[in-house]
Amino acid sequence: MPPMGPPNRKPVKKQKPKNTKATIKRLFTYLKDAKYKITAALVCVLISSASTLGGSYLLRPIINGLTDNMKTAQQKITDLLLGLAVMAAIYFVGVAATYIQARIMIGVSQDTLKRIRAHLFEKLQKLPVRYFDQNPTGDVMSRFTNDVDIIGEMLNSTLVQIFSGTITLAGTLALMIYTNWMLAIVTIVFAPLAAKVGATIAGKSRKYFSKQQTALGKVNGYIEETVTGQKVVKVFNHEDKIVKDFAALNNELKDTQVKAQFIGGIMGPCMNAMSQINYTMTACVGSIIAFISRWGGGVPFASLDIGGLTVFVNFSRQFSRPINELSQQLTNIMSALAGAERVFSVMDQEPEKDEGKKIKPEKIHGDVIVDGVTFGYNQDKTILKNVSVYAHPGQKIALVGSTGAGKTTITNLITRFYNINQGQITIDGIDIKDIDLGCLRENIAMVLQDTHLFTGTIMENIRYGRLDATDEEVRQAAITSCAHVFIKNMPDGYDTVLKGDGSNLSQGQRQLLNIARAALSKAPILVLDEATSSVDTRTEKSINEGMDALMENRTTFVIAHRLSTIRNADAIMVLEDGEIIERGTHEELLQQKGRYYELYTGLKELD
Repeated sequence: MPPMGPPNRKPVKKQKPKNTKATIKRLFTYLKDAKYKITAALVCVLISSASTLGGSYLLRPIINGLTDNMKTAQQKITDLLLGLAVMAAIYFVGVAATYIQARIMIGVSQDTLKRIRAHLFEKLQKLPVRYFDQNPTGDVMSRFTNDVDIIGEMLNSTLVQIFSGTITLAGTLALMIYTNWMLAIVTIVFAPLAAKVGATIAGKSRKYFSKQQTALGKVNGYIEETVTGQKVVKVFNHEDKIVKDFAALNNELKDTQVKAQFIGGIMGPCMNAMSQINYTMTACVGSIIAFISRWGGGVPFASLDIGGLTVFVNFSRQFSRPINELSQQLTNIMSALAGAERVFSVMDQEPEKDEGKKIKPEKIHGDVIVDGVTFGYNQDKTILKNVSVYAHPGQKIALVGSTGAGKTTITNLITRFYNINQGQITIDGIDIKDIDLGCLRENIAMVLQDTHLFTGTIMENIRYGRLDATDEEVRQAAITSCAHVFIKNMPDGYDTVLKGDGSNLSQGQRQLLNIARAALSKAPILVLDEATSSVDTRTEKSINEGMDALMENRTTFVIAHRLSTIRNADAIMVLEDGEIIERGTHEELLQQKGRYYELYTGLKELD
């Protein structure tokens, strides 16, 4: 029988670029609080660009002074030193402005990234369990790393370079026209052609950079999952298989990166080629005009001295440089927008809905009724079929059945990790849809088969079950769950720091801490999903003795494969193919000599 648990994680689909204007506008909403800092940074950019242009233009009087035959050698040296001093001062101001601008923008970009990460993390806490079942953890993590980092690169440097390039381009053009308008026309003719080349390449690169980010997310997701499950890989000897699967994902990433980087990479050479053509044409035509200016005698368009020609040729190269930089920054922008779209796609996910009356009962006693519930994780496949379960306060209800029969699904519905399709679930007579979601889950403690411990001390991990618990209450919970014995033998006892999801503990010890966490909770409803599957039978016996005290006056749902652990249950439900086929106490089910009898006596085994 195929598994009937949560749906398999689906592969990440290649995303098409969204509305560019909307993405840019949304990004800039994160910058509105820094508008004064950004204004100061742009003023610094303006000063830096002006100093570069001013310093370059000073070459004209310096060179003309050196070539002026009317001046003595002493005058030429004096004028040269004075000109160089003024140039040094101007360039120093430009360097200082650039330094200040960089410091400001680093702070702005990092503060913006901090808020983006915070909003993304807050959004993740509001997403339903279904989202995490369907999306690889590594792909979700890549939104915080690769995608956010590339946004930071754009905010830190690209925006400033675009403004700087624009100012430099406008200033250079003005000075070129002022120096010689006829020669300026020669240079300007090439500008639309260069811009067209850059725009065409950028348009193609955006599509490939979006695919590159998606492929990178797939690779990161696969790496995260295989590293986490490395023991499983080795146990089943699947090293060759995962290497082959990774090679396919890696090749896909390589192919998308080659296309993206190639399209982005040819931007520079193409623009440099245009720049060299422009430079050569300007130098040739400028030399002719300078010759006519010296010997032509009053030709209107030929007024160009040697210093002017030198400055103009330099401006011609500078005129191409900001165009090249602006074109290259378009590649960075396309990559950043692709990352921003992936981040915003998570932020735009539908949050977990709590649309009921949001009732907050003063006290929940734990009278749980599952009445005629039908449910499927997907519309085309039904998992539970008209299931009814009744549990009164203090009762222990056991759920038994083959893998995929729907046992865990019932507990997922009681906690509202998923919403039912048909039927009703009530607690103390109140439909769980009308109970405030936070209140509902505060009153349900769970011990899952898959343990998870956080980085921190053992004391802190147990206290996660109830954050306001005292140290003595934590210790009592550990005693109840039989965890106290091994904890006191740890190097630092309850202050022992756990790392790597408790990698320095055995699987059984980790599960004991999870049980202690649930024992610390005062929730009136307790769910034990294969809670003792990771401990040996001796430890299990001790745990069961402690669990009797833990389950006193609590409504408890137990999912177990070891039928010996549920003999004292008030009711045992046997599920097959999403339906309850038998129900009753241990003795009653043995007398029926049905499915439970066959399982308990060993005539048949659970699938």
